[in-house]
Amino acid sequence: MTIHWCGTGLSAIPGLRRLIAAGHKVTVWNRTVGKARDAVGDICDDIRPYTLEALSDALAPGDIAVSMLPGDQHVPIAKLCLSHGAHFVSSSYIAPEMRALDEDARVKGLVLVNEVGLDPGIDHLMAHSLVSDYRKSRAYDAGNVLSFTSYCGGVPAEPNAFRYKFSWSPLGVLKALRSPSRSLRDFSELRVARPWDAISRYDAPLPKPESFEVYPNRDSIPFMEDYRFDPDWKVKEFVRGTLRLNGWAEAWAPVFAEVETLSGTEGDARLKEMSEQFWRDHAYAEGEADRVVLFVSLKAEKDGTPVYHKTWALDAKGDARGTAMARLVSIPVSLAIEAVMKREIPAGVHPAPHDPRLVNRWLEKVDGQAQYMGLIDHLA
Repeated sequence: MTIHWCGTGLSAIPGLRRLIAAGHKVTVWNRTVGKARDAVGDICDDIRPYTLEALSDALAPGDIAVSMLPGDQHVPIAKLCLSHGAHFVSSSYIAPEMRALDEDARVKGLVLVNEVGLDPGIDHLMAHSLVSDYRKSRAYDAGNVLSFTSYCGGVPAEPNAFRYKFSWSPLGVLKALRSPSRSLRDFSELRVARPWDAISRYDAPLPKPESFEVYPNRDSIPFMEDYRFDPDWKVKEFVRGTLRLNGWAEAWAPVFAEVETLSGTEGDARLKEMSEQFWRDHAYAEGEADRVVLFVSLKAEKDGTPVYHKTWALDAKGDARGTAMARLVSIPVSLAIEAVMKREIPAGVHPAPHDPRLVNRWLEKVDGQAQYMGLIDHLA
């Protein structure tokens, strides 16, 4: 079995090096071979120029193809895997086109696992851990009122005036600012056209208290089913969102104002110009430390009184092992690959697993990548 790791960008390297160092047979594919050699050439000799055709020629039954490439490559590679009898792994969200491959994958006994990075990925594991713990707790009651929040963000370890820095192309961040979101607030569906219309304060349960700005992201509602919420549970709040440093909304106000006016082809062209400018002005310098913070919380109330309230908290910074973002995206990807090799994930299209054995094992591995990680019981 060969692992075909496609893409050696900034968030790929720690997990890739972990697999190679563990002795797995790995072929590394990248559009620019020189960059791949700079990243892993000291421990890997099998580095090849990536094209879909070249990957097709090399892919054999039972192999695993890993896409750490731009999102438009995930589905083509997954389809290639289905035609060659190979498995597929990606850290990205499951697109409808990926979901449509589920039946074919099940029939062929192949695993197409996605959403196994940081967010989505580690946040899923923490959510599954909390829901499972709540179900087993003495506080569990189907009549309780539940509130769930999940906030994640990559921020500068040393705050700057812009309150943000980019570890990859800013274009994705800018496009996300144009995306609506859907979540639950006070038992009602909350639809927000733009993130800056729903920014609120979040007091993080860290050893040293700290507050952040947060806003809902994408469509949170489908994740209630993914996280095994019972359909008849009384859910007051359910939001998956993005976290930013305090002052971000003020620093980005001119960006919001311009993004609001952009549309069509001309708007897309302007976003690309802005992306290039931000990459020049606000990218991380060589060796500069980044920071990742993630908080996943579940609270249950009975007659207005909290009876269960726990939060997974994670705070990681870049160090000699790589950036925090790279470690927390790619290490879970490498764990998913090994789980596929051990046949611990069933055939079909799946996000990060809810199997308690895998959840607990993966969270233990993630713990070693963060400067702080803990499960906090607010009622203890």
